[in-house]
Amino acid sequence: MTAPDGFALNQQTVRQWSLPELVSGCVEAGVRSVGLWREPVRAYGPAAAARLLRAAGLGVSSLCRGGFLTAPGPVARTEALAGNRAAVDEAAVLGADTLVLVSGGLPPGSRDLAGARERVADALAELGPYAAACGVRLAVEPLHPMYASDRCVVSTLRQALDLAERFPAEQVGVVVDTYHLWWDDTVAGELERAGRGGRIAAFQLADWVTPLPEGVLLGRGQLGDGCVDLRWFHERVRAAGFTGPAEVEIFSERLWRRAGAEVLAEVLERYRAHVL
Repeated sequence: MTAPDGFALNQQTVRQWSLPELVSGCVEAGVRSVGLWREPVRAYGPAAAARLLRAAGLGVSSLCRGGFLTAPGPVARTEALAGNRAAVDEAAVLGADTLVLVSGGLPPGSRDLAGARERVADALAELGPYAAACGVRLAVEPLHPMYASDRCVVSTLRQALDLAERFPAEQVGVVVDTYHLWWDDTVAGELERAGRGGRIAAFQLADWVTPLPEGVLLGRGQLGDGCVDLRWFHERVRAAGFTGPAEVEIFSERLWRRAGAEVLAEVLERYRAHVL
């Protein structure tokens, strides 16, 4: 079974696979693009990973993740900026034109969401030109509001666009992730807004199942198992002008306990049934 055009597999969906296993499994299934995570790539070596991917003819749809830019102190800020420049460098080595950013949560003891978002904007002002010079675009990802306190103060596509639009589109875009945005009744208009500005840098798919089986972080559902209208999102993201791959990113202990090839085959089946 060959993967459809426009499909990408995120590394976390088959986290049980090593990077060489991921490459081999994707080639066998006809998948032409993968979304990667920094930790396994750094363990393997970015340059070695890039050679492996190029030899297999695989593209990189995104690299995750940079971000965590909300700390107020000068030392923490300097460290965060340095870490994000390193992430940009890794993306460039891999040939990934998109670096996904998770903004970071509230600093300990803080209740100032607006101030935290402003610190994200300050960091984007410094990182955006550097990333663009490396051929990489920063992609601000809004996460579900349940993450706002500890992981991501950017909760809606509107908030992400409000940040991104302060900067040139070639420097900063946004991520559209169905798992995080399905609940928001303003998302249709914001997708149109993102399309007009050429701001959609990455599109990710997962379903929302109730009750969350393993907490909000690891509770993502297989495509079609939950309440997200995945086809609706796919149609509107494409209508907004996004031509990049739709990346299936599912964090699930249940999937990780299964054979990777079996999971990928099921993902492709569900993608055809519930997305296309």
